[in-house]
Amino acid sequence: MKRFLSVLVLGAGLFSLHAQQDQGGISPEMLNRIKQSYQGTPADKAIRNAIGNNDIRKLALNQDNLQGLDTYFSVKVNSKGISNQKSSGRCWLFTGLNVMRAKSIAKYGLGDFEFSQNYSFFWDQLEKANLFLQGIIDTRTKPMDDKMVEWLFRNPLSDGGTFTGVADIVTKYGLVPKEVMPETNSSDNTGRMADLISQKLREFGLQLRDEAAKGSKLPALEKQKTEMLGTVYRMLVLNLGVPPTEFTWTRKDAQGNPVETAQYTPQSFLQKYGDENLLNNYVMLMNDPSREYYKCYEIDYDRHRYDGQNWKYVNLPADEIKEMAIASLKDSTMMYFSCDVGKFLNSERGLLDVNNYDYASLMGTGFGMDKKQRIQSFASSSSHAMTLMAVDLKEGKPVKWMVENSWGPSNGYQGHLIMTDEWFNEYMFRLVVEKRFATPKVLEVLKQKPVRLPAWDPMFSSEE
Repeated sequence: MKRFLSVLVLGAGLFSLHAQQDQGGISPEMLNRIKQSYQGTPADKAIRNAIGNNDIRKLALNQDNLQGLDTYFSVKVNSKGISNQKSSGRCWLFTGLNVMRAKSIAKYGLGDFEFSQNYSFFWDQLEKANLFLQGIIDTRTKPMDDKMVEWLFRNPLSDGGTFTGVADIVTKYGLVPKEVMPETNSSDNTGRMADLISQKLREFGLQLRDEAAKGSKLPALEKQKTEMLGTVYRMLVLNLGVPPTEFTWTRKDAQGNPVETAQYTPQSFLQKYGDENLLNNYVMLMNDPSREYYKCYEIDYDRHRYDGQNWKYVNLPADEIKEMAIASLKDSTMMYFSCDVGKFLNSERGLLDVNNYDYASLMGTGFGMDKKQRIQSFASSSSHAMTLMAVDLKEGKPVKWMVENSWGPSNGYQGHLIMTDEWFNEYMFRLVVEKRFATPKVLEVLKQKPVRLPAWDPMFSSEE
């Protein structure tokens, strides 16, 4: 009897397996057909041996595209000193501060000058901690599997961001020179600190929800949140240092000679050397062909302060964005620029070119998605921010562009990356220009009520 039942169970299992195969599984016959794609020819074996022992990018490196790198640019904004974000995700912050830095260098004839990224990052992290905790309080009556609650606990803190975040933090907390609050090991390498603070924030978030469930009213929850932020503040001080409230700083000229010594607060330093009206002076442009052009969009909860601004942008065709970029560069004004930097990057040459690598010949199959399809299928999105500083024009049309990067002076082409105009079309996503360079059409679109996109929209799930 037991043997009969065993046979019956086995038979049922086989029937279930065949049923799955009939409904979309891989049957033995299908597998045989699939296997025919690899014939094991001498050419197949040679490619297999090569890939098994080498970096795919080196094997796919397009030899026809290795001619001398053209580093001439007809329109170029001068820059001094390449910054280095090291092992952190603060490219957005370095880029935003570098845009202001270039103006200060030009206005005051400074040498290798930088604003303190560590100072701004300190306040960014504290503000994001408050954004999370206040979000938990605001959603306290919703279940744990609510989409917004789930998103909050998945994203309690990050070192990524956008230009809107630069504006949020700088306008509230001001700026200081780099030597007044220099980098630390934790600001250069943010991962461990971020993990610890994120873990603490999630713990605090659960405590706030528990207190709310027990009947605690809003004033009590707000008081508890303040105490929790005190813990976060102490952790930040231990890792990043104490943010200065006033300081003495000596301005030096390009030759290193002292020019002026004065006492500052972060706000007075912002007023003199930065831009205290960042949000009103700039407009963010996006090239996202998966969404309707000439529309204004806003990303819910994509801000760095609870009392700050959500990220708002105008979606445009790439050619119209280029027009404003060229106008800005011709006026010697750098711009915040972000892109999918990992695609077709030859880091040794510092070149972004869709012809850098011939993956199709190596793999024996083409890769044919366009930009819209790559966005829709999560194959491409903005991953890194840099400072757009140069364009090369031929008969008025751009042929290549150059950005100042924040990966150190030995990376790429002397700390810069050069991109072809074709690459720009395919992998550029965001550009921030001063409103004085925006076209009347863009300014008109800005008057629209923004289409509000959720915080978890896939296009913005991986901030640069």
